[in-house]
Amino acid sequence: MAQKPSLAKGTRDFGPVEVAKRNYIFDTIRKHFKTFGFAPIETPSFENSSTLMGKYGEEGDRLIFKILNSGDFLKKVDSGLLEQKASNKIMTKISEKALRYDLTVPFARYVVMHQNEIAFPFKRYQIQPVWRADRPQKGRFREFYQCDADVVGSKSLLQEVEFVQLYDTVFNELGLKGTTIKLNNRKILTGFAQIIGAEDKLIDFTVALDKLDKIGEEKVKAEMLQKGISEEAIAKVQPIFAFEGSNTYKLSQLKKLLASSEIGLEGVAEMEFVCNQIEVLGLLSAKLDIDVTLARGLNYYTGSIFEVSAPKGVQMGSIGGGGRYDDLTSIFGLKDVGGVGISFGLDRVYLVMEELDLFPKQVLEGVQVLFLNFGDKESLACLPYIKEMRAAGIACDLYPDAAKMQKQMKYANKRQIPYVILLGESEIKKGTFVLKNMLTGEQKECDTISDLAF
Repeated sequence: MAQKPSLAKGTRDFGPVEVAKRNYIFDTIRKHFKTFGFAPIETPSFENSSTLMGKYGEEGDRLIFKILNSGDFLKKVDSGLLEQKASNKIMTKISEKALRYDLTVPFARYVVMHQNEIAFPFKRYQIQPVWRADRPQKGRFREFYQCDADVVGSKSLLQEVEFVQLYDTVFNELGLKGTTIKLNNRKILTGFAQIIGAEDKLIDFTVALDKLDKIGEEKVKAEMLQKGISEEAIAKVQPIFAFEGSNTYKLSQLKKLLASSEIGLEGVAEMEFVCNQIEVLGLLSAKLDIDVTLARGLNYYTGSIFEVSAPKGVQMGSIGGGGRYDDLTSIFGLKDVGGVGISFGLDRVYLVMEELDLFPKQVLEGVQVLFLNFGDKESLACLPYIKEMRAAGIACDLYPDAAKMQKQMKYANKRQIPYVILLGESEIKKGTFVLKNMLTGEQKECDTISDLAF
């Protein structure tokens, strides 16, 4: 008995309709990447494990898909390690490569390896799939596309201002009006850690705080306590658990709260600059909102952090995110190269647009005209018309076999082809063809393709 086929968890097939919708999103994002001055690059689907490991924090490292070495990969493993079931030590012996977790770390590696070819500041965009060994759920997959834009070689905060505008421009064109672009700064989070005397637990503090909107205040505090952050320390930053008001008000409160932290105030000043410039420039439809609990959990962020929420009423995680990572290239030997970037979550954007019915009708248009096949002579007579139509930009096709008329019409309906052309023996003699509207049933005789009016 043949084995029933199945998909690996966290992966999907995409049919023609899904691909058309995804390409619409890709094309919109790519168009604005270009208008904002970004150039395209691509990197391999897998990297050396040493390139990826240790760049995403403990939680991120666990989600990296490892690739087993080819051949007899257990041959070099000491039998003692196998008996101990020391998986971490064994993994270094049997796996030297891994699927990329995101596009940012491979980009940093790319910059270092191609630094003599690049004109800095370097603005790149990249649209490729990434893989994470995560638990699949709505909007969270193990294989998905990221659409990234990054700038390296500039520490100017004008880049942050530009990325806020880029998010706003793309989501506005996609019809996702009312998105919220959340803004924070890692220096502010470092400042919080300083004032509570927990600088050595910065990562634990930020990872827990980043879960506030998912698990609530009490569970976040419980996680902090479990990580060794005292109740007294947590009480010092109690205001951030319910931080409401305008961006201007939040900035004023942060200046008071972080008055004793130099790096914290530096983060506030950077965030104030971005907010002020956006206030002057204005946004098309998005809202910029300071969220001091936003941490994004990745170790390489050093300054501004972004995260985009879907319009109200849509239950979905973030549909975009990013931040500044001034130290990222230094891990590969290239120091003093500032960087900042953002990513669009293609799959989540797709789900939100589907839920809100935002895909334009023309996105789904495929073949516009199907030539019916009445036999060898008739089908050959169709070919010059087909060639002319395609040259004129009309998507058309010929049914390949001289099947029954009912079967061919059923095929056209199933593919939602709006028009069919009938070219039989009598039409060949007259030098005409018959165009039939599949929706209304109306038919008309035409002499040339210029007579077509869809």
